[in-house]
Amino acid sequence: MRFGEEFLDELKSRLRPSDVIGRSVKLRRQGREFAGLSPFNQEKTPSFFVNDDKGFYHCFSSGKHGDIISFLQEIEGLSFVEAVERLAAEAGLALPATDPQDAVRAKKHNTMRDWVGEAARYYAKELTRVRGRHARQYLQGRELNEAQWAEFGLGYAPTQRTGLKDHLVELGASPAELVEAGLLVQPDSGGSPFDRFRDRIMFPIADLRGRTNAFGARALSKDAKAKYLNSPETPLFHKGKTLYRYAEARKFAAAKHSTGLIVAEGYMDVIALVGAGFGHAVAPLGTALTEDQMALLWRVGPEPILCFDGDAAGKRAAYRALDRVLPILEPGQTLRFAWLPDGLDPDDLIRKNGANAMEEILIQAQPLVDVLWQREWELEPLNTPEQRAGLSARLRSITDQIAHKELASLYRRDLFDRLAKKFAKPGGGRNWRGNLRSGPSTELRNKVRKGQNNPAEQRFLVSWIIQNPQLLETLDEAFAELKLDDPGLDAVRNAILDLWLAQPSVDRAAITGHLTQVKLADQLRFLENSAGAIKPPADGDPREVWRQVADELNARAGAEEEHAALEARLLESLMADDPKALRQISAARRTAGRDQNKGEG
Repeated sequence: MRFGEEFLDELKSRLRPSDVIGRSVKLRRQGREFAGLSPFNQEKTPSFFVNDDKGFYHCFSSGKHGDIISFLQEIEGLSFVEAVERLAAEAGLALPATDPQDAVRAKKHNTMRDWVGEAARYYAKELTRVRGRHARQYLQGRELNEAQWAEFGLGYAPTQRTGLKDHLVELGASPAELVEAGLLVQPDSGGSPFDRFRDRIMFPIADLRGRTNAFGARALSKDAKAKYLNSPETPLFHKGKTLYRYAEARKFAAAKHSTGLIVAEGYMDVIALVGAGFGHAVAPLGTALTEDQMALLWRVGPEPILCFDGDAAGKRAAYRALDRVLPILEPGQTLRFAWLPDGLDPDDLIRKNGANAMEEILIQAQPLVDVLWQREWELEPLNTPEQRAGLSARLRSITDQIAHKELASLYRRDLFDRLAKKFAKPGGGRNWRGNLRSGPSTELRNKVRKGQNNPAEQRFLVSWIIQNPQLLETLDEAFAELKLDDPGLDAVRNAILDLWLAQPSVDRAAITGHLTQVKLADQLRFLENSAGAIKPPADGDPREVWRQVADELNARAGAEEEHAALEARLLESLMADDPKALRQISAARRTAGRDQNKGEG
């Protein structure tokens, strides 16, 4: 559905941002604005502000900025359409007229959803009846009590061939509707449809808004052909775009300021994790994670943790997820991997050793790059040039899969640095490995780094913006692109840009106050005491002077990146015993060294 500007303006005019946002964030009026603790980061001093007059919120600690629609998208992981629909219902505003076919489809979906919801109530009731006794015994054996049955909507599908069908038809459903909703099976040979799920524990599966649209089902009979079954693909349910218990998990994660969801393998694992206090747990539906499911995970936090058994099967599952995520990696979104003891899943571990044992596993979760390196390093022996060349080629091929070029370059540098350390001999002798750390390349690297990491230049560039914030009117983009390798300076620069984004007309006092508010007062004092090492000339346009210093600094940083790429290519050539490539890269290094020396002269 597409919404025109007039409709969106009318929607926003009917709802005050402080009312909508105030349901998730405790706000306190400060003059013409409302202030509260950031819902995106943990903090003790409020840096989150809502302005009803201007219709937006701004979070100084995270840099997030937007209106009531984007707020719901951020906090609850809703799509744009879902957020607009929810706000329109709250405002009593009718949605724009749609294509007649859209209305027909919407009505059909609502009807199907009604029958799926009625099926969930039927299964829940069957769990409490006499014929659900063995299902209750199974759940009690897994240490699940009646309160948890209700919390997760658990149910039981009886053994009768048409128990659910008879119940829903009596309420007015047609068998054809129930087949399309995935509740009944239509025999290929014709004949009357029958219940899809029989003699199984039922787990309701919800959409992004928490509405039941499908089921997962665990067999109770040992003779069942499949231990777990899911509903088939329907107009309501797409398995590869759904995560079990996602709607509840994202709310929990937002309240706890989590950096990401926990991804377990199955329904019982999620239920056990939630019971142990890890309310941000979800599960895929019996298959490897898809790109759509990863996108859902990243809506909630940048570093979801995948939990796998530490055995061979668990590693294979982890590696499948790793390979699938590589092409879609972006700065600020990755995966971490938590390894469970052999033979234990989260449910087993928590029941055996308690929630603290699970927490320890999660704390030790490995970054994606560590798992990638471990897999390739352990794949085969590395005793011969051919085997080493194979490893080098694999690392190059793997990092080439990362679509984001800068991130691919950083991964490649990290992996080849590890490779160099693994093969380096103690003492750095004059052999093909030791040469990577000695000779002209080291001199060139030191010269480049000495130029790039000139702290006085970097402090001057940031300090001059603080002293002359009017320069941001023309230098804001250049300031944002400035290459700073000091984390403290980088934090100051980002805080200044956050303030500039929120209120483009700022003065030195506003910047100073904001830096103090976001706990960068120490960095500010250090700048004020040390940034005078480079003085701007008395004549000339101050903007051009600033830009010239910035361009020179960025150029040196670019030279280092180019040199690092040459070093990585050199290492690959050495690993592959490729004399021709080695000669070409060595010549390029010598050229780079001469160019650098000329520049410094």
